[in-house]
Amino acid sequence: MKAMVFAAGLGTRLRPYTNDRPKALVEVQGKTLLEIVLRRLKSFGIKEVVVNVHHYADMVEHYLFDKEYFGMRIHISDEREELLDTGGGLLKAKSLLCDAPFLIHNVDIISDLDLNEFYSHHERDPSLTTLAVRQRETSRYLEFDQHGRLSGWVNKRTGERKVSREAQEITEWAYSGMAIIDPALFAYFPSDKSVFSIIEVWLEAAKHGFIRNFPHDESSWLDVGKPEALERATKEFKL
Repeated sequence: MKAMVFAAGLGTRLRPYTNDRPKALVEVQGKTLLEIVLRRLKSFGIKEVVVNVHHYADMVEHYLFDKEYFGMRIHISDEREELLDTGGGLLKAKSLLCDAPFLIHNVDIISDLDLNEFYSHHERDPSLTTLAVRQRETSRYLEFDQHGRLSGWVNKRTGERKVSREAQEITEWAYSGMAIIDPALFAYFPSDKSVFSIIEVWLEAAKHGFIRNFPHDESSWLDVGKPEALERATKEFKL
């Protein structure tokens, strides 16, 4: 299995830590967020990874070179000219990922989710995407029907809602920043723009094919995109 790590974000929620470095190089317990994710991927046998870069891109490239790419085959997807968001960033890296189902992983997510179990679940019940989800408080939720199929999205703060398919029963789940994607999903990417969210793609694809969920409330999980979360990570995880 290959993987893509989304590491190009501006890291605005992590200021002042990101005033002089990219989010990917912010540290927890003396390790960068990028190192934590890459070593975790490697521990599950993933040897080839795409890492996208934008904010302080040179620092990320030099860091990976100095670390000898952690003994992995790492491709840099260069977004220096324009930050493409998750969907646009993935589309730019398509040629490196289109030969088999692959994992995407946000660089600011720390979790002990068993990635092999996650991938096996996707293989047992094939879909265009299998989304890791949790029951947690957030402002935006993905909506799934009683069979675990994506049916919509809702922003609790603004009241905006997007419906992909009608469902009799709906359960709201929060996306965990990790997903297994089948290359067939690329058929649903927009052709008229370069900057867009992967959420848009999933909602469009859900109208035509299955986007399923993979609940993992039993796993430890933390979004370390804010300063206070860095302190929690130090206390809650052994990295």
